[in-house]
Amino acid sequence: MTNRFEPLVAVVTTDLAAVTRGRSVVESKLGKVAETGIGWLQANLSLTPFNSIADPNPWGSEGDLRILPDLKARYKTDLTGSATPFDIVAGNIVELDGTPWLGCTRTMLQQALAELKAATGLSVVATFEQEFQIFGANFPTAHSFSVDALRRTDPFAPNLMAALEEAGVAPEVIIAEFGSDQFEITHAPTDALSAADRAVAIREITKEVARNFSWRASFAPKTAPTAVGNGVHIHFSFVDEAGQPVTYDRGGPGGLSAAAGSFCAGIVKHLPAITCLTASSVPSYYRLTPHNWSSSYTWLADKNREATLRICPTVTIGGRDPAKQFNIEYRAADATANPYLALAAIVRAGLDGMTHKLPVPPLVSDDPTLMSDGEREALGLVRLPQTLDAALDVLLDSATVTGWFTPVFIETFVGVKRAEIARLASQDAAAICELYRTLY
Repeated sequence: MTNRFEPLVAVVTTDLAAVTRGRSVVESKLGKVAETGIGWLQANLSLTPFNSIADPNPWGSEGDLRILPDLKARYKTDLTGSATPFDIVAGNIVELDGTPWLGCTRTMLQQALAELKAATGLSVVATFEQEFQIFGANFPTAHSFSVDALRRTDPFAPNLMAALEEAGVAPEVIIAEFGSDQFEITHAPTDALSAADRAVAIREITKEVARNFSWRASFAPKTAPTAVGNGVHIHFSFVDEAGQPVTYDRGGPGGLSAAAGSFCAGIVKHLPAITCLTASSVPSYYRLTPHNWSSSYTWLADKNREATLRICPTVTIGGRDPAKQFNIEYRAADATANPYLALAAIVRAGLDGMTHKLPVPPLVSDDPTLMSDGEREALGLVRLPQTLDAALDVLLDSATVTGWFTPVFIETFVGVKRAEIARLASQDAAAICELYRTLY
């Protein structure tokens, strides 16, 4: 006898542990749900990655909210290998009267983007470049970046790309990366809010496709202390109100326009304080070390993959216009960070640099670890926080960065992260990496 059932649609939000959670409804009810949303509660913002609620937290057991689905942020595909379609809709958390809730990170990103546009007339174009590892597949050994390294997973890679394409995330490239059984997936540039939505959809679809191969896909920043890290590289550029690119200036330092240079200066200035918002777990800081092609200093560079902010190369083959390709890559991020919050922090920091018309930071090509303290100070190179605990302290010391958010949101974020630190206090790096391998 054939089972008859109606597929489900999950209305979702991504929390401070970067876990995407929500509630599901039958597809035929989605239109009605779009009007009034689904139930949620304030204390959910204090959920840790261990499925506990941080204690203390400012919320307690009282209160109710709604998640209003944004039907433009729906990602659906029949190609994950599951019995029913993968179908999620990103939503905004609101009060019962529909007004924005202060703890909704998707709303925070929307507000930051709106303030940037109001102040400058510019909009952010972004893309998330995400790395992950496959476990449980017992692949034969293969060379990094090789054809064989990707083909040995067949048909995983084409299956994943087809599912992402059908879901509407516009995937561009999948590659076998440098690390053991490590891969990277990218999507086409789009408006910044959609880019964050796509980052969530890509993670969830990748995990589901892998699960249906009886494997596990892990986006954890470090799956072992000596393993190559899995980063999330956030690329951004700007367009004006006519949709024309304005990030590039042939005569600017590294090709940066004045506006883009000030935006980068704001990020560099506030980098130590926003690091915990973009690299948000204890093992994040095992990755953010020198000579790991990740990030370790407040560093802007032209094409250098050790820098936290990297001016990306452009291709001029066939007379192609560099202005349409030109973008900057933020490299101190990983998948334990909420993508909306990470991008909102980047936008806020950049807008602060534009508001104060900060000059472009020096473009540094030399290795900061080989410089003297005086040389680093002259170039504005400051070591990023080296633990999550230290990063939280730097955040709390910055009246500017904490001022971008409500006090209760900062209290909640710090509470979740302090609870995470306490939970891991008795474990060594190997055990912590193994745990996060399974969590992310």
